Amino acid sequence: MDTQKIEQAITMLLEAVGEDPNREGLKETPARVARMYQELLGGMDKDGKEHLSKVFSAPDSEIVVEKNIEFYSLCEHHMLPFFGNVHIAYIPNGKVVGLSKMGRLVEVYARRLQIQERMTGQIADELEKALDAKGVLVVIEAEHLCMTMRGIKKRGARTVSYASRGVFREDPQKKQEALALMGVTG
Repeated sequence: MDTQKIEQAITMLLEAVGEDPNREGLKETPARVARMYQELLGGMDKDGKEHLSKVFSAPDSEIVVEKNIEFYSLCEHHMLPFFGNVHIAYIPNGKVVGLSKMGRLVEVYARRLQIQERMTGQIADELEKALDAKGVLVVIEAEHLCMTMRGIKKRGARTVSYASRGVFREDPQKKQEALALMGVTG
């Protein structure tokens, strides 16, 4: 990430909106914003599978659910935040991954310019591929500031997206069982 370019862009933005980038409160703003983008977009050059490489044998596991994984991301359309919770269910095929790794996987895909629908599918695809899971279900519930603080201004509106793979796509009863475990009605 080119922080120098970000600083230049923020300086130009401040000037474009009629601000003086040299006034006391704004002198360090371009550098602060550059550091912020390094943090918020830190997943852009990461690969989700790096967090799913260490697995454990679990031959008798039926469904594993990790829910309420909090995330923050930036909408690629307006570069405004969207945030919420990710719920993940999968049916192992003899192997499971450490629970913290699912949170790390979510972070990889959330920490980039993103849309919720794509992020949902990316998480599901990565889990299915890395674990050879029999089924994967990912549900994301999020609030988008591009919808609540600008434009239509509908505060509290939540967007729900889901991606199902394998058994969860093929068997509606299994999908409903996982959704119930997640606490999501579908």
